[in-house]
Amino acid sequence: MITFSSTHLIYLIEAARWTLLLSVLAFIGGGIVGLALALGRVSQIRWLRWVSSAYIQIIQGTPLLVVLFLAYFGLSILGLDIPPIVAAGLSLTLYTSAFLGEIWRGCILSVPKTQWEASNCIGLNRLQQYRYVILPQAARIAIPPTVGFMVQIIKNTSITSIIGFVELARAGQIVNNSTFEPFITFVFVAMIYFAMCYPLSLASRHFERKLNVGK
Repeated sequence: MITFSSTHLIYLIEAARWTLLLSVLAFIGGGIVGLALALGRVSQIRWLRWVSSAYIQIIQGTPLLVVLFLAYFGLSILGLDIPPIVAAGLSLTLYTSAFLGEIWRGCILSVPKTQWEASNCIGLNRLQQYRYVILPQAARIAIPPTVGFMVQIIKNTSITSIIGFVELARAGQIVNNSTFEPFITFVFVAMIYFAMCYPLSLASRHFERKLNVGK
């Protein structure tokens, strides 16, 4: 019988690179869409606020697993044959954008109203207010929760194993099917996840203290 060895550990570590790659893709794509959603939620245009709010509520109210199935199997029904990494990236982008959009909306609204009034008094238009006054302050507030949410992105990549995408969790299943040693296999899987997530948790707390968020 095959036993767990250094070869299996190396395989898990290599699979973790796909977990990180998928997390980065989800964060970049979700960040771009999330910023648009956040700005839409605080827009003066009523229909834009409604559309942004509806999108966020639908995605947040739908389990990520369902979104993943719709992206992978649903698009296949429509005749679109997409690889697992594309379906996984699309699903996580949608998921990430909805939560980042709401996080960043709260950060924008947390900027004191006096900042809006002062920038309006010096003749800045709405775009200039966002660019020079509001968004720089909101970004400072947003750093801790954004970094903290990245931990959730990394952990949620494990769901993509359902559609056959070989990231860390799926690699753990493959190794376990080969060695029949679930305890030691998933202990190492958990340790690798911890090694990826814990530094982000520390960074989130560090930024929260350094930037005096919440004081």
